[in-house]
Amino acid sequence: MHLWLPVALAAVLAGTGLYGVLARRNAVLVLVGVELVLASATLLLVTLGARGSTGASGATALPALQTGQVLTLFVITLAAAEICVALAVVLALFRLQGHVDVSEEPRTEDTAARTRAGSGA
Repeated sequence: MHLWLPVALAAVLAGTGLYGVLARRNAVLVLVGVELVLASATLLLVTLGARGSTGASGATALPALQTGQVLTLFVITLAAAEICVALAVVLALFRLQGHVDVSEEPRTEDTAARTRAGSGA
C-alpha cells in the first residue's frame, strides 16, 4: 500500500482541525478541531508503524515493532482524558458566564461590578 493516501488524509484532517481551532469562537467547536488534529497524528502513527523498516536492498531487515499502534493507544488514552477535562472546563465556563464564546472577555467580579456601576444600577 502506498503511503500517500493515509498521509494525504492526515494532512486534510490536520488542516481541517487547525481551521476549526483558529476560526471558531465556540469552545466546543475548538475542542472538535483539537481532536481532529489528534486524529491526524494517530493516523500517521498507525501508518508509519505498519510500514516495516527496510534495508538498503529493499528487503525487510527488521520486523515491524508495532510501535505506531502502541503509541496510538497511548494517544487515544490521553485524548480521552483531555476531552473529559476540557468538557468539564467548558461546562463550568458556561455555568459561570452563560456562553462558551472564547473571543469574549471573561466575566469576573471586577468586570461585573464595573458593568453595574457604569449602567447606574
